[in-house]
Amino acid sequence: MNKKQTLLTLTLNGETLCVPEGITVAAALSLSGQDGCRFSVSGQLRAPFCGMGICQECRVTVNGLRRLACQTLCQPGMHIERTENE
Repeated sequence: MNKKQTLLTLTLNGETLCVPEGITVAAALSLSGQDGCRFSVSGQLRAPFCGMGICQECRVTVNGLRRLACQTLCQPGMHIERTENE
């Protein structure tokens, strides 16, 4: 028996994205095909590395607050922005 999967709608850099309920922001970024989270001071796109919050490479802004994408579960209506030049 297949259970119907619930989708959440959120925005990523101003674009609407629908993702499965229960996934992290890092997973949502990966599903979007745009898995980079932030830009380094030299302009390189950085992506999640460790997946458990130690490396800090997955820093994003969620609803105006800095968060780690690998530690943050997606919520309906969430606004996610990549962090630039850190």
